[in-house]
Amino acid sequence: MAKGLIIVESPAKAKTIGKFLDFKYDVKASMGHVRDLPKRSMGVDIDHDFKPKYVIDRSKKKIIDDLKKTAENSDAIYLASDHDREGEAIAWHIREVLREVAGDKPVYRIVFNEITRDAIRGAMEHPGAIDINKVDAQQARRVLDRIVGYKISPVLWRVITTKLSAGRVQSVALRLICEREAEIEAFVPEEYWSLDAVFSQKGLTPFKASLTHWNGEKQKMIKAEEAEKMFQALQNNAGKIESIKRTEKKINPQPAYITSTLQQDASRILNFSGKKTMMVAQQLYEGIDIGGDTVGLISYMRTDSLRIADVAQEACRNLIAERFGKEKLHRSVRVFKNKNTAQDAHEAIRPTDPFRTPEQLANKLEKDQLKLYTLIWQRFVATQMTPIKIDAVTMEVEVGEGVFTANGGMIRQQGFLEVFPHTRVILGEDIDAGYKENGNVNMDDFTKNQHFTKPPARFTEATLIKELESKGIGRPSTYAVITNTILERKYVKIDAKKFSPTTLGTTVNDFLVKNFDELFNVKFTANMEECLDKVEYGEIAWNAILDDYWKSIAEKLDTIDYKQSKKDAQEVTDIKCEKCGSNMIVRWAKTGQFLGCPNYPECKNIKNFTRDDEGKIHVVEPEKIDEKCPECGSELTIKNGRFGKFIACTNYPKCKYTKPFTLGIKCPKCKEGDVVERKDKRGRAFYGCSRYPDCDYISRYKPVNEKCPECGNDYLEERVGRDSEVTIQCPQCKAKVKNASR
Repeated sequence: MAKGLIIVESPAKAKTIGKFLDFKYDVKASMGHVRDLPKRSMGVDIDHDFKPKYVIDRSKKKIIDDLKKTAENSDAIYLASDHDREGEAIAWHIREVLREVAGDKPVYRIVFNEITRDAIRGAMEHPGAIDINKVDAQQARRVLDRIVGYKISPVLWRVITTKLSAGRVQSVALRLICEREAEIEAFVPEEYWSLDAVFSQKGLTPFKASLTHWNGEKQKMIKAEEAEKMFQALQNNAGKIESIKRTEKKINPQPAYITSTLQQDASRILNFSGKKTMMVAQQLYEGIDIGGDTVGLISYMRTDSLRIADVAQEACRNLIAERFGKEKLHRSVRVFKNKNTAQDAHEAIRPTDPFRTPEQLANKLEKDQLKLYTLIWQRFVATQMTPIKIDAVTMEVEVGEGVFTANGGMIRQQGFLEVFPHTRVILGEDIDAGYKENGNVNMDDFTKNQHFTKPPARFTEATLIKELESKGIGRPSTYAVITNTILERKYVKIDAKKFSPTTLGTTVNDFLVKNFDELFNVKFTANMEECLDKVEYGEIAWNAILDDYWKSIAEKLDTIDYKQSKKDAQEVTDIKCEKCGSNMIVRWAKTGQFLGCPNYPECKNIKNFTRDDEGKIHVVEPEKIDEKCPECGSELTIKNGRFGKFIACTNYPKCKYTKPFTLGIKCPKCKEGDVVERKDKRGRAFYGCSRYPDCDYISRYKPVNEKCPECGNDYLEERVGRDSEVTIQCPQCKAKVKNASR
């Protein structure tokens, strides 16, 4: 008897869904997209309404053949990819690939927000059709990005260096980081002063207050001269409590997570990158084996909707009443309003069953899975709990012509803080209840303190995502991709969790802003995102938005002065080329910057260099060795090449003699060759045998030419831990010796 075929994206999801349906269906995984635009050509016919040319992914041939074979023997096909634009496009591509073998068989689209038994069975009972508007929105985005990649990236190659890439949205994120860095560099600190005093009354707790008013006028940034006058006038004075205001403040819980806020909190609280957050969330969504029962633990994690299903709200409130007590339950169901652009078909990110507590899953989840699940669970449960209640106090103390203000508070009701402890509550001073209006107080300590205004902070991954979301740039499925892409391209770097542009990133941004400002700015990119939303809602045709975009790019491409742009992008130094006398310029290569002669290819002289703290360039002279070239008698030197260090003749290019640079250690495997340092395609160092390919020894750890004191092994290895601590370890017995020399 023929079975229905359900096609999902991943094996984990297939396994979970198959079990929920009692294995009455064949459930197969497509492993994501089965076809896409070609890798080595543009694949878009600009002259014919931007018609895309899709090709089968070669790596998916076996998967597609299996899907076709199963589809032929099925009575119906159910496409169950994720419930977003990308998932809809995947479903559409699969349908097109299977069209021939499917014949007249019904092809359904099923969607679900969580992978639970009830959700899957409910979706199967109410199958639908592919939403072609969603497909068109994804198709428009894909073609837009392809146009940028194939038309603007080659411009960067001509002007700066090869293998650079421009991205429609990533370039705007880079621009935000570069503009913030420019603000920081241009910032001039401004001095200001504060006057602070500690007041007390016998038997009561002292409190600190700051001068806020002088002669009845509010003071903000007090200049040095004014501060000194005030300080002299107020010294050795007593104070009088002018007013005490007591109020109740409430802090309500935030809504359940959406994609952007989950990534922000996971970065802030768990120190997860956006990429890691989405990877772990995907695991929780697709299904985890929790003791023989594989089930999705959270709802779909790519969402910008704050909506929560009624049944989930009810389950959450039942949990709170049972676990924390009815008095901790908010008096009514708390509902959060969506922003206009949110896709209300989705829900916010929540546990599929709030009664499945983090404590119950502690021994069933991996460490990172448990951390993220706990965060999602806490935030969701908090939404239906009572607010935090604070008894707030504002006290004003009059001293001569000045008024000092102190703010304090005390938590009277923990509310949702009991379940979500990550909420920051600023209470201020501990103001004793014994203080009364018109009461006299002593000024125990009076100081004037110098301050300087601070520049805007660099973006962290969390604050960058928040900025992108607030400006309407990107969508839930793209935030992690954006930050990861600009890091991988080495346009930005992270130091102390904060982004700053690299020299390459600044150079690329300067060129794009100068030549494509109208295309790579915040407003234009946000408007384009709105247009893609309109395509999804069926309000405009997908290729209509591409026509205007392409015309703008084509117009800009025709006006670029490549010769001048290349000159503008070059940094001319005062270092002379000893071969032709020209001033050397800074050039780019895959491995970074180097000094090259401007008369290339006639003069091929190059040099390595470093910069000091002031940005000044210093030539790094090649490291010479005490050995002569066997072919011409010139000195030999150590050089850094694409695949690591090597020894070469200083008479290059006349003499092209080279040999491997070894570490002076015999190969641990063959005992004949020497260990050499090499680099892979990503520039990461590894160590191998000089007799390769005859000897295939390879290691990521640097060998050390010392015997192990424990087992006598011929060599040790240098290892760098997560905290950058370097240790020497024996690869055989694992004995560790701290490397005190580094």
